[in-house]
Formats: sequence, structure tokens, C-alpha cells
Amino acid sequence: MHGSLALVGSGEYLPAMASFEKSLIDDGIKNGKRPIYIQIPTAAGQETPDRLEYWKQLGKNQADRLGVDSIFLPIFTREDANNLEYATLIHNSALMYMSGGDPHYLAETLTGTPLWDAIKENWRTGSSLAGCSAGAMVLSSHIPNFRLLKKAPSPGLNLLPELRVIPHFNKFFRWIPESAAKVLLHVPDDSILIGVDELTAIVKRSGDEHWVVVGEAKVHVLKGMPDQQLTDGQQIYFSIK
Repeated sequence: MHGSLALVGSGEYLPAMASFEKSLIDDGIKNGKRPIYIQIPTAAGQETPDRLEYWKQLGKNQADRLGVDSIFLPIFTREDANNLEYATLIHNSALMYMSGGDPHYLAETLTGTPLWDAIKENWRTGSSLAGCSAGAMVLSSHIPNFRLLKKAPSPGLNLLPELRVIPHFNKFFRWIPESAAKVLLHVPDDSILIGVDELTAIVKRSGDEHWVVVGEAKVHVLKGMPDQQLTDGQQIYFSIK
């Protein structure tokens, strides 16, 4: 039994996404997990202490709104990710949320560590796993370099190896034709490329075969399936090996 899996374009911990995040917690609770909201800020690990405190408080405020406990895991380096005490705190939590920042740093920090193993095991036994922006991008086998588009992608965490996600799609990619995005992002022919707008997510609920769009804007299917744009409540089926 796998838990729910959410890929979010932007908006982690914001009031506009509270009901969605509550639904992910409820999914985990239904699968026997504890009502605990785990914040994984690793992608922002190179930001200033003030900025990290901002993310910590933003997540706590969201958990308070939802009436659940929150745990902010200070996983900022590989040393932190290898700390078994932090990995233990993952166990049986209802929602694990990897927030935004640098996806390349996130992957480099978590790959092959006890923390990533704990995340995968908790998800496989029913916990919900959400990734926002960098946290969504990192779940692929490879991560494109948006700032250096001519540079080859770097390795991701490989949970969804054939899927590529462009977060903040309606903000940062309005200027580029979708056909050009497919080429510039080095997307293999056998992969699926989707763009997820801000304050929008695509989620595969525990036990479901389909994904559902949730949020204010759209999810754009750009490659690997017929081109289409999906809005809140619409479903899409694609298999991930």
C-alpha cells in the first residue's frame, strides 16, 4: 500500500492550500498514520537562518490551522540526512512535505541517506508524500537546470523516474513556447513532461489509479501524452514504472 503522492506547483503552507494539505493528512490517518505534519526544508538548506526560520514558522502556522502537530526537520546537509534521530521522527507521520528551494541541492543532500530511506518506507506504508516546486522536481530520475538550460540535467531521487515536472509554470514559463520547453529541458522521448501552475497540484490518492488536479489554475501535459490542460477536479491516467 502506497500513500498519497502530491506534486505542487507552489504555495506550500499557505492558507490557500490548507484544505488540500489537510486532505493529505487525512489520507495518511486513514492508512493508520499519526496526525503529524513533517516539514522537510532541505531544498532551502543554503538560505539564511532568517529565511529558514520563516519557512519553519510558515509551516507551523499551517499545522496549527489544521489542528495537527508539526515537526520541522533541520535537514540542511548530508550529515543531517544521515542522522538516524531525524530519520526516526519520520516514522508513522501522516504527511511528509518537501518544500521549495534548490532541487539539485535537495537531491544531492538526500540521495542514499537514512532520511530518504525513511521517507520512502513511510510513504510505501501509507503516509502521504508531497513535494512543492523543488520538492516536486526532485522526484524524477533527472532534474533540469532552469538557470543553465544548456547544461545537462542532474540526478534526482528517482521515485517517479519517467516524469518531469515544471513548477510555477504559469509564472516562469509563459514566455517560452511549450514546444521549445520540451527541447530545452532535455526531456527523453519516453518521458512525460507536465507543467504545474502556482497554487495548483496534481495528486494520486492512496489506492487510486488516476491523478487529480487540485487548485486555482492548471496542469499542462506537454510531452509523453496528448497535449492538454487540466483544471481542478479533472483526472488523468499515466503509469509510472
